[in-house]
Amino acid sequence: MSNLPQPTSTDLLVLHTLRCVGFTSLARVSEAAGLSESDVESELIDLAVAGLVTHVSGDFGGWGLTEAGHAADAERISDELDTAGARAAVTAAFDEFLVLNPELLDLCGAWQLRSVDGVATLNDHTDSAYDSRVLDRLTDLHRRADAVCADLAAVVLRFERYRMRLTGALIRARSGALDYVTDSTASYHSVWFQLHEDLLVTLGIPRH
Repeated sequence: MSNLPQPTSTDLLVLHTLRCVGFTSLARVSEAAGLSESDVESELIDLAVAGLVTHVSGDFGGWGLTEAGHAADAERISDELDTAGARAAVTAAFDEFLVLNPELLDLCGAWQLRSVDGVATLNDHTDSAYDSRVLDRLTDLHRRADAVCADLAAVVLRFERYRMRLTGALIRARSGALDYVTDSTASYHSVWFQLHEDLLVTLGIPRH
C-alpha cells in the first residue's frame, strides 16, 4: 500500500477552499484551489443544489458557504484528517506555523509602514534599498515556511497548493510586482491568511 497522501475529492476541495477564502468570486476560488473555472463552477452549482453554498449575482456578488456548508466542511475535513492518520503531524506543523506567524505579520507591517525621523509613515516604495531589506527578510521566512508546508503536504496533499502559491507570490514580489507582498488577493499575506484559516478549520480550532 502506498504511503503517499491521497488527494482531496474535488467537491470537498472546492467547498473547503471557499470556506478558507470566504465570500468571493469564481476566479478566486479557481486560483486558490488550483482548478479550472469550469470545474469549480460545476462543483459550486452542485454544492448550491445541495444547500451548502449560495450565490449572489451582480457586480459585488460571489459565492459563499451556508450554515449547512460550514458544518459539512468541518465534518468532512476532520474525517479526511483522521482517515489519513494525519492529525498529529498537522498539529505539529501548526505549532511551527504559529512560531512564524508573528514574524510574518511584523514583516507585512514593515512593508506597509516605515519610520521616517521617528514617525511611522506609509511606505511609498520609493526607497528600493528599504524594500529590498524587507524582501530579504521575507525570503528568509519563506524558506522556513516552505518547510512547514512541505511537512503538511506530506500527509495532506492539498497543502501543496499553499507551497506553490506562497512561492509564486514571493517570486512576483521580488520581480517588481510589489502588490504581491500584501496588496493583491494573491499576495503572500493573503495566501498566508488562508493557510492560517485552513489549519484552524482542519484542526477544529476556533479563530479568536
